[in-house]
Amino acid sequence: MKITFWGAARTVTGSMHHVEFAGGKRILLDCGLYQGRRQEAFERNSQFPFPPSSIDAVVLSHAHIDHSGNLPTLVRNNFNGPIYTTPATVDLCLAMLADSAYLQEKDAEFVNKRRANRKAAGGDDRIVMPLYSMADAERTFPMFQAVSLGEQRQIADGISYKTYDAGHMLGATSMVLEGDGVRLAFSGDVGRPGLPIIRDPQPLPPADYLIMESTYGDRFHKPLGNAAEFLAEVVSRTAARGGKIIVPAFAVGRTQQIVLLLHQLMDANRIPSIPIFVDSPLALNATEVFRKHPECYDEEARRFLTDGHDPFGFFRLTYVRDVTESKKLNDLRGPCVIISASGMCEAGRILHHLRNNIENPRNTILITGFQAENTLGRKILERQPEVKIFGEPMRLRAEVEHLDELSGHADQRELLEWMRPITPGLKRVFLVHGEPRQGEALARAIKSAYGIETILPSRGESVTLG
Repeated sequence: MKITFWGAARTVTGSMHHVEFAGGKRILLDCGLYQGRRQEAFERNSQFPFPPSSIDAVVLSHAHIDHSGNLPTLVRNNFNGPIYTTPATVDLCLAMLADSAYLQEKDAEFVNKRRANRKAAGGDDRIVMPLYSMADAERTFPMFQAVSLGEQRQIADGISYKTYDAGHMLGATSMVLEGDGVRLAFSGDVGRPGLPIIRDPQPLPPADYLIMESTYGDRFHKPLGNAAEFLAEVVSRTAARGGKIIVPAFAVGRTQQIVLLLHQLMDANRIPSIPIFVDSPLALNATEVFRKHPECYDEEARRFLTDGHDPFGFFRLTYVRDVTESKKLNDLRGPCVIISASGMCEAGRILHHLRNNIENPRNTILITGFQAENTLGRKILERQPEVKIFGEPMRLRAEVEHLDELSGHADQRELLEWMRPITPGLKRVFLVHGEPRQGEALARAIKSAYGIETILPSRGESVTLG
């Protein structure tokens, strides 16, 4: 078995690991979008370092775009094999890949229109192309094959894998891949015990090698119980000065968690009764998928259903699908909460809400998840005095807060504890899905705790296992 690390190597996004077997079979573990500087991201995502037609199958850990989002490009370039993943992930990908294609088409159209207007003044008039189209996304959908959580699925002769609940988002899995006499564990993204809605991560059995994420490998999260208190304080303080709370949130997972917390806080009269808007067609579609898969819920979310309540709907909450209604939110006066995608502020309607609200000191931008290097979300989190939105410089005058307690990624302590059952006989650990500082800190912690060799592979680095 040979692994080549083509994505999420010494960076957080673009998860993609190429696995070759002695019999000539080739599979991809994930096929995610690399996110960062626009031109660099386009080039890396559009050009695969191997012929897509040579890939026999994709095994997908979960639906987040940095893990699934480049599947339509793979299909566009002649991949024609099965994509194995859980039923909930299949349903989420149908919504998320269509949304990704739509946003790329619309964002390219928007930028091209602005560049056309500047052409007369000698500005940049280069045409921007979308990475893939709606037609490419639709060609991808029939290739999904649902694999139930806990099922052992045969991929080819002598090659199989088994899934385990990763506790990261709806339908997310870790897995153990077996072939060529090797047991390779792949963490996907490991969640935190106690996250709202979803169940806790399952332990994996012992394995020979482990590919593990390291997003928060250098830090320790605050207790989850602080999240509701912090959210209540931010909403109340901003509302008191007449401002809006703008929440860039991943449409799948984080949006539903925040909606559930706001539901609980409003029921308990811990925040003012102000309008709350989820302005994301994808979040609305994803929420319907959440409603369809209660088998993935934890006990707290199940209690809402038992009591006859909808965890994702209440009287002050409005879901916005139509673009005209989205634009009307810009004219609102008075306090409100606007939750919109994307979570790293790289595309979608959140860019328009930031553009209209970032320069008002009464408002608050509430960052709710990890922000990769060079993304607009990272620049806002760093409180850079000026940021570019749609190519135009904007002054960052709004308050910026960071709700990190809801992170879907385990911290250093939680990762070390999660990997404990895997360690008997574990020969080597490969850390991915993390920036170098986080990976190096986690590598030192693994060496100290378990004495296991730990490597941070570079993009394109290959390792033969056996």
